[in-house]
Amino acid sequence: MNTTIFPHLPAFLEKLDQQRINYTLAHYREDALSVLVALPGERWEIDFMNDGSIEIEKFISTGEIYDAKGLDELFDRYADSANQTDEAGDLPITVSKVA
Repeated sequence: MNTTIFPHLPAFLEKLDQQRINYTLAHYREDALSVLVALPGERWEIDFMNDGSIEIEKFISTGEIYDAKGLDELFDRYADSANQTDEAGDLPITVSKVA
């Protein structure tokens, strides 16, 4: 691996491995390699830029739990209405009670 482009990446991945923190590598940006880390109640997107800099975005949960009706918000907010076809009707969802 050419560590001159991403000088901090190998050490960071080694530390994640040592701490047994699961991660996924992704490539969304032309100038970066992303490490996606999922922890209980948190998700981190860490971008290692080809200039050696690091950008971190954290998504932290409020702990609020939603039922299946919350899925409607996903589609209402982000679906492309021009391409929607709802021939099947409602999604077949099994709802479990959250304690």
